[in-house]
Amino acid sequence: MKRLLKSKSFRAGLVITVIMVLVTVAGYFFSPYDPEYMDLSLKFAGVSPGHIMGCDNFGRDIFSRVLCGCRTTLLVATGTVLIGCVGGVIVGSLTGYFGGVFDTVVMRINDVIFAFPAVLIALVFASLFGNGEATMILALGIAFIPSFARMVRSEFIRNRSLDYVESARLQGAGNVRIIFAHILPNAWPVLLQSVIIGFNNAVLAEAGLSYLGIGVQPPKASLGRMLSDAQSYIRISPGYALFPGLVIILMVLGLGLMGRSSYE
Repeated sequence: MKRLLKSKSFRAGLVITVIMVLVTVAGYFFSPYDPEYMDLSLKFAGVSPGHIMGCDNFGRDIFSRVLCGCRTTLLVATGTVLIGCVGGVIVGSLTGYFGGVFDTVVMRINDVIFAFPAVLIALVFASLFGNGEATMILALGIAFIPSFARMVRSEFIRNRSLDYVESARLQGAGNVRIIFAHILPNAWPVLLQSVIIGFNNAVLAEAGLSYLGIGVQPPKASLGRMLSDAQSYIRISPGYALFPGLVIILMVLGLGLMGRSSYE
């Protein structure tokens, strides 16, 4: 972590990400307006002191909806990375540590899942369980497991024959203790890199799925859904698309700078 903090791009990305998170958290407790409240008299109202980002085609305050959309994006991204990371750590640590036929069979299944695009998995889950945040989190989380599993597995293969592991084994440590108390902590730097990149990809995936209408459904706000709705009114109200798009760019930029620095 100290090495990462010495990187200017990592610090810049961290600042952007922290600001976005703080604004989102603050918006959870304070929002200028109800993001779902409609006032047709304010339809496509421009930027003003009362509506700093203007209003949309239903007269809803865009700033309030952007704050709500940020919460949705971060919730989905957090749930996605949590499922992907936990599942990937379990699969990657077991296959990398034990190897053999178990490793071959499980990793072939892992490759099959990895071959399917996240959008396709989300479509299947949406058809089975309906659209919504929970469905999107579950679908994306499963789609993210293979990438985490590959990363963790490679670290376990590299570490399992090192001296400190052999020493722990000679001292009577069991497999569970060796996996979670000895090897996994040494795989933490690589896992941290994967988590940062995973958050970045999850933000883009949520925005993309919501844009396609698979994710969060109206009237609940989502940044991707706002972009989708705004494309029909881009000439009438450019800010309707500009502000949600800018927020997505800032989120991806912050996480991207942090992720790129972790590989330097």
